[in-house]
Amino acid sequence: MTVCLLLLSAVALTAAVPVPRALVRSWWPDREPVVALWVWQCLVATVLLCCLTALVLGAAAVFHTVRDQVFAPAPAAVTAAYDLSAAPLWAAALTALLACGAAWTTAMLGRELVEARRRRGRARAQLRARAPELPAGLTGLDGQDGSTRGPLLVLEDEYPDAWWLPGHPPQLVVTTGALRRLTDRQLDAVLTHERNHARAHHDWLLHLSTALAAGFPRLPLFAHFRDQTHRLVELAADDTASRRCGHLTTALALIELNMHRGVLSCSSSHRLLGERVDRLLQPPPRLGRRHRALTTTVAALVPLLPLLIVFGPGLSALA
Repeated sequence: MTVCLLLLSAVALTAAVPVPRALVRSWWPDREPVVALWVWQCLVATVLLCCLTALVLGAAAVFHTVRDQVFAPAPAAVTAAYDLSAAPLWAAALTALLACGAAWTTAMLGRELVEARRRRGRARAQLRARAPELPAGLTGLDGQDGSTRGPLLVLEDEYPDAWWLPGHPPQLVVTTGALRRLTDRQLDAVLTHERNHARAHHDWLLHLSTALAAGFPRLPLFAHFRDQTHRLVELAADDTASRRCGHLTTALALIELNMHRGVLSCSSSHRLLGERVDRLLQPPPRLGRRHRALTTTVAALVPLLPLLIVFGPGLSALA
């Protein structure tokens, strides 16, 4: 058991500190944001699985009730392989720490979901108060009959903007200022970008990364996961829009919507917009199909490490 806990700790520390920093410095995520998002998710899953399996193993060593429940269907040889009766004192302290971490993580996730639901409720209430009936000339934008209950909502506002409001169903919102400023192709690019957010459920990734970073602000993995998720979901949606409408059209639509915000500004709040425009105007070459498949497969296998470490002694005893 001691060896298992030490190996799990080593894997968790490696995945939580040096690997995220190396991934942030890597050159390829900008070329394949969807694959990069998958890698980040697998990395976070690896750390969480390490903590969860270490918690179960430590609790089984410290509490006989947990041990009886976890190892009830296992032969005596499997239980003996873990040597749970010789649990060191630090294992009890580690178990208590992991239990507190699990409770804190659950609380942070719950708080983020509650706050997100409250924010969506306020946003939808504001939209209901502002929403007009669609003019007859705009009914063809999304195949709707002019009802404000459709998936596309047009707001009377000179401020050019378009956004996606998650929920059931998700709501696409565009202002009349954006309609006047954008061409048909540019509007199609904007709507495709926002539909990609809804189709890929990017809101769930954003909630998860925000909750983990808020709960563990000193852990590099979760801080980088939050920052990179907010960045990569936009790049992924840009790629979807550019494949449908073209890179130049998507870049021009982004500039038109954000020119008044200073899209080409060097300030930190607008830097991502400038990077997105530059990336669309000079799109980087994608990775090869084999490279993408290999990266995706390796990332999917990494979360299996904690399971192999935990089940290793038991499988060896059965062999």
